[in-house]
Amino acid sequence: MSNPKIKITETKLLSNNWYVLNKVTFDYQKNNGEQETHVREVYDRGNGAGILLYNSTKKTVVLTRQFRMPTYLNGNATGMMIEICAGLLDKDNPKECIIRETEEETGYRLKNVDKVIETYMSPGSVTEILYLFTGQYDESMKVSEGGGLEAENENIEVLEMTFDEAYNMIETGEITDAKTILLLQHAKIKGLV
Repeated sequence: MSNPKIKITETKLLSNNWYVLNKVTFDYQKNNGEQETHVREVYDRGNGAGILLYNSTKKTVVLTRQFRMPTYLNGNATGMMIEICAGLLDKDNPKECIIRETEEETGYRLKNVDKVIETYMSPGSVTEILYLFTGQYDESMKVSEGGGLEAENENIEVLEMTFDEAYNMIETGEITDAKTILLLQHAKIKGLV
Protein backbone atom coordinates (compact mmCIF):
# COMPACT_ATOMS: atom_id res chain seq x y z
CA MET A 1 0.00 0.00 0.00
CA SER A 2 1.80 3.04 -1.26
CA ASN A 3 -0.67 5.87 -1.86
CA PRO A 4 0.72 8.87 0.09
CA LYS A 5 -2.77 10.43 0.22
CA ILE A 6 -4.12 7.56 2.32
CA LYS A 7 -3.28 6.86 5.98
CA ILE A 8 -5.12 3.99 7.65
CA THR A 9 -5.63 4.95 11.30
CA GLU A 10 -7.66 1.99 12.59
CA THR A 11 -8.82 -1.43 11.46
CA LYS A 12 -11.46 -3.11 13.62
CA LEU A 13 -12.57 -6.71 13.04
CA LEU A 14 -16.37 -6.86 12.87
CA SER A 15 -16.79 -10.49 11.80
CA ASN A 16 -14.67 -13.51 11.00
CA ASN A 17 -17.56 -15.92 10.69
CA TRP A 18 -17.79 -16.85 7.00
CA TYR A 19 -15.17 -14.45 5.63
CA VAL A 20 -13.59 -11.32 7.13
CA LEU A 21 -15.43 -8.04 7.63
CA ASN A 22 -13.36 -5.08 8.88
CA LYS A 23 -14.26 -1.51 9.75
CA VAL A 24 -11.43 0.64 8.38
CA THR A 25 -10.89 4.25 9.44
CA PHE A 26 -8.54 6.27 7.24
CA ASP A 27 -7.45 9.79 6.50
CA TYR A 28 -7.72 10.87 2.87
CA GLN A 29 -5.90 13.87 1.44
CA LYS A 30 -8.09 15.66 -1.10
CA ASN A 31 -6.64 17.27 -4.23
CA ASN A 32 -6.72 20.68 -2.54
CA GLY A 33 -4.54 19.34 0.30
CA GLU A 34 -7.29 19.13 2.94
CA GLN A 35 -7.56 15.94 5.04
CA GLU A 36 -10.83 14.07 5.50
CA THR A 37 -11.49 11.10 7.74
CA HIS A 38 -13.51 8.25 6.22
CA VAL A 39 -14.89 5.04 7.70
CA ARG A 40 -15.67 2.04 5.49
CA GLU A 41 -16.69 -1.55 6.06
CA VAL A 42 -14.54 -3.79 3.90
CA TYR A 43 -15.44 -7.41 3.17
CA ASP A 44 -12.56 -9.77 2.38
CA ARG A 45 -13.70 -13.09 0.97
CA GLY A 46 -10.50 -13.84 -0.96
CA ASN A 47 -9.93 -13.68 -4.69
CA GLY A 48 -11.69 -15.82 -7.26
CA ALA A 49 -11.69 -17.08 -10.81
CA GLY A 50 -14.40 -17.76 -13.36
CA ILE A 51 -14.59 -19.27 -16.82
CA LEU A 52 -16.88 -19.34 -19.83
CA LEU A 53 -16.73 -22.81 -21.36
CA TYR A 54 -17.50 -22.75 -25.06
CA ASN A 55 -17.56 -25.14 -27.99
CA SER A 56 -16.92 -23.28 -31.24
CA THR A 57 -17.97 -26.26 -33.39
CA LYS A 58 -21.35 -26.84 -31.71
CA LYS A 59 -21.75 -23.10 -30.93
CA THR A 60 -22.62 -23.91 -27.33
CA VAL A 61 -21.61 -22.80 -23.85
CA VAL A 62 -21.71 -24.46 -20.44
CA LEU A 63 -23.14 -22.45 -17.55
CA THR A 64 -24.29 -23.33 -14.05
CA ARG A 65 -27.42 -22.67 -12.03
CA GLN A 66 -27.42 -22.50 -8.25
CA PHE A 67 -29.10 -20.82 -5.30
CA ARG A 68 -27.56 -17.50 -4.15
CA MET A 69 -28.92 -16.26 -0.80
CA PRO A 70 -27.86 -12.59 -1.21
CA THR A 71 -29.85 -12.31 -4.45
CA TYR A 72 -32.84 -13.96 -2.80
CA LEU A 73 -32.73 -11.38 0.00
CA ASN A 74 -32.54 -8.58 -2.59
CA GLY A 75 -35.58 -9.44 -4.68
CA ASN A 76 -34.62 -12.50 -6.76
CA ALA A 77 -37.84 -14.47 -6.14
CA THR A 78 -36.25 -17.91 -6.49
CA GLY A 79 -32.68 -17.05 -5.51
CA MET A 80 -31.47 -19.12 -8.47
CA MET A 81 -28.71 -17.63 -10.65
CA ILE A 82 -27.37 -18.72 -14.03
CA GLU A 83 -23.63 -18.10 -14.03
CA ILE A 84 -20.29 -19.10 -15.45
CA CYS A 85 -18.35 -21.69 -13.48
CA ALA A 86 -16.42 -19.89 -10.72
CA GLY A 87 -14.78 -20.35 -7.35
CA LEU A 88 -12.41 -18.96 -4.76
CA LEU A 89 -8.68 -19.31 -5.34
CA ASP A 90 -8.00 -20.77 -1.89
CA LYS A 91 -4.24 -21.36 -2.18
CA ASP A 92 -4.16 -21.98 -5.94
CA ASN A 93 -3.09 -19.55 -8.62
CA PRO A 94 -6.02 -18.38 -10.80
CA LYS A 95 -5.35 -20.83 -13.66
CA GLU A 96 -5.05 -23.86 -11.34
CA CYS A 97 -8.16 -22.74 -9.47
CA ILE A 98 -10.36 -22.44 -12.52
CA ILE A 99 -9.23 -25.77 -13.96
CA ARG A 100 -10.07 -27.43 -10.59
CA GLU A 101 -13.41 -25.60 -10.26
CA THR A 102 -14.39 -26.46 -13.83
CA GLU A 103 -14.01 -30.16 -13.16
CA GLU A 104 -15.77 -30.00 -9.77
CA GLU A 105 -18.71 -27.91 -10.99
CA THR A 106 -19.18 -28.98 -14.62
CA GLY A 107 -17.41 -32.32 -14.93
CA TYR A 108 -15.11 -31.12 -17.75
CA ARG A 109 -11.35 -31.60 -17.32
CA LEU A 110 -9.59 -28.77 -19.13
CA LYS A 111 -5.90 -28.54 -19.93
CA ASN A 112 -5.82 -25.07 -21.46
CA VAL A 113 -7.58 -21.85 -20.56
CA ASP A 114 -7.18 -18.30 -21.85
CA LYS A 115 -7.07 -15.40 -19.42
CA VAL A 116 -9.38 -12.55 -20.42
CA ILE A 117 -9.28 -9.97 -17.61
CA GLU A 118 -8.78 -9.24 -13.92
CA THR A 119 -11.60 -7.20 -12.41
CA TYR A 120 -13.01 -5.88 -9.15
CA MET A 121 -16.74 -6.59 -9.15
CA SER A 122 -17.78 -4.45 -6.17
CA PRO A 123 -14.81 -2.17 -5.36
CA GLY A 124 -16.72 0.03 -2.92
CA SER A 125 -16.98 -2.71 -0.29
CA VAL A 126 -15.37 -6.01 -1.39
CA THR A 127 -11.62 -6.64 -1.80
CA GLU A 128 -12.06 -9.56 -4.22
CA ILE A 129 -10.30 -9.62 -7.58
CA LEU A 130 -11.89 -11.96 -10.14
CA TYR A 131 -9.64 -13.56 -12.76
CA LEU A 132 -11.82 -14.35 -15.75
CA PHE A 133 -11.00 -16.98 -18.38
CA THR A 134 -12.44 -18.70 -21.43
CA GLY A 135 -11.85 -22.33 -22.33
CA GLN A 136 -12.92 -24.64 -25.11
CA TYR A 137 -14.61 -27.89 -24.21
CA ASP A 138 -15.78 -30.98 -26.04
CA GLU A 139 -17.33 -34.28 -24.99
CA SER A 140 -13.94 -36.05 -24.77
CA MET A 141 -13.15 -33.83 -21.75
CA LYS A 142 -16.21 -34.92 -19.75
CA VAL A 143 -15.00 -36.96 -16.76
CA SER A 144 -17.98 -36.64 -14.38
CA GLU A 145 -21.45 -35.17 -14.02
CA GLY A 146 -20.12 -32.17 -12.09
CA GLY A 147 -22.49 -30.45 -9.69
CA GLY A 148 -19.90 -29.32 -7.15
CA LEU A 149 -18.49 -30.90 -4.03
CA GLU A 150 -20.72 -32.53 -1.43
CA ALA A 151 -18.29 -31.39 1.28
CA GLU A 152 -18.89 -27.77 0.27
CA ASN A 153 -22.69 -28.23 0.22
CA GLU A 154 -22.76 -27.28 -3.45
CA ASN A 155 -25.88 -28.11 -5.40
CA ILE A 156 -24.98 -26.95 -8.89
CA GLU A 157 -26.97 -27.69 -12.03
CA VAL A 158 -24.88 -27.87 -15.21
CA LEU A 159 -26.47 -26.21 -18.23
CA GLU A 160 -25.37 -26.62 -21.84
CA MET A 161 -27.07 -24.31 -24.32
CA THR A 162 -26.42 -22.54 -27.58
CA PHE A 163 -24.39 -19.38 -27.32
CA ASP A 164 -27.24 -17.39 -28.88
CA GLU A 165 -29.67 -18.71 -26.27
CA ALA A 166 -27.31 -17.74 -23.44
CA TYR A 167 -26.57 -14.32 -24.91
CA ASN A 168 -30.29 -13.58 -25.32
CA MET A 169 -30.79 -14.41 -21.62
CA ILE A 170 -28.95 -11.18 -20.80
CA GLU A 171 -31.66 -9.15 -22.53
CA THR A 172 -34.52 -11.17 -21.03
CA GLY A 173 -33.08 -10.78 -17.54
CA GLU A 174 -32.57 -14.51 -17.03
CA ILE A 175 -28.82 -13.86 -16.70
CA THR A 176 -28.05 -10.97 -14.33
CA ASP A 177 -24.66 -12.05 -13.00
CA ALA A 178 -22.00 -9.47 -13.97
CA LYS A 179 -19.09 -11.88 -14.51
CA THR A 180 -21.24 -14.03 -16.77
CA ILE A 181 -22.41 -11.02 -18.77
CA LEU A 182 -18.80 -9.83 -19.16
CA LEU A 183 -17.61 -13.16 -20.55
CA LEU A 184 -20.61 -13.66 -22.82
CA GLN A 185 -20.04 -10.18 -24.26
CA HIS A 186 -16.32 -10.96 -24.64
CA ALA A 187 -17.18 -14.14 -26.56
CA LYS A 188 -19.54 -12.19 -28.80
CA ILE A 189 -17.01 -9.43 -29.53
CA LYS A 190 -14.18 -11.90 -30.20
CA GLY A 191 -16.38 -14.25 -32.23
CA LEU A 192 -15.46 -17.29 -30.13
CA VAL A 193 -18.70 -19.13 -30.93
